[in-house]
Amino acid sequence: MTAYVFLPGFGNSLGEHWQNQWFKKLLNSYWLEQEHWNEPECTAWVACLQSCVQKINEPIIFISHSLGCLTVVEWVEHDKSENHAQNIAKISGAFMVAVPDPLNSNVPPSIRGYAKYPLTPLPFPSKMIASTNDPYCNVRRTEFFAKNWGSELEFIGAQGHINTSAGFGEWNEGMAILQQWRKSQQI
Repeated sequence: MTAYVFLPGFGNSLGEHWQNQWFKKLLNSYWLEQEHWNEPECTAWVACLQSCVQKINEPIIFISHSLGCLTVVEWVEHDKSENHAQNIAKISGAFMVAVPDPLNSNVPPSIRGYAKYPLTPLPFPSKMIASTNDPYCNVRRTEFFAKNWGSELEFIGAQGHINTSAGFGEWNEGMAILQQWRKSQQI
C-alpha cells in the first residue's frame, strides 16, 4: 500500500486547506508536523522529513505545498544518512503544488536556509502544479525549477498560491490531476 506524506508550507495547511482535506481522505497518510510553522528553518524541516521517511516501510508519495516542496528538494540533496539510498528508493514520486521562489520579495523574511536551493534532477518522478499569478513565484521561475528538477509541469491558470485564501478547499480537480499523474507514472 502506498503511503502519502503531506508536507505543508509556511503556517501549516489546516482547516479547509486542500492538503488537510486530502489527508483525511487518503488512507495511510502521514502529516509532517513541524515545530515552528511561522519561523521555518530548512535544516529542521529537512530533519523532520528524514525522521518521517525512516519510519515508513511502504512506497511513499510526497504531497507538498509551497515551502513543503522546497523541503522535499532540500531533503534529496542534503540527506547524508547512511540509509540515504534506501530512503530515496522508498519514494515513488512527489506531487508539488505552488513551489515558491525563496528569492521572491513576497516570501516571508522569517524563512531561513532555503535561499541556496538545489538545482539537480530529482531521483524520482515529480509533478509540479502551478498558478500563472502566484505571488511567491512567477511563471519564468516556476519553469526554471521544473526544468532543473526534471519535473512535469502543469499550469492551472491564474489561481494565486493554490491555498485556502485563493479559494482552494477540497480541490477535487487537483485530486483528479494527482490520480491521473499516478496512473501515467504507474505509481
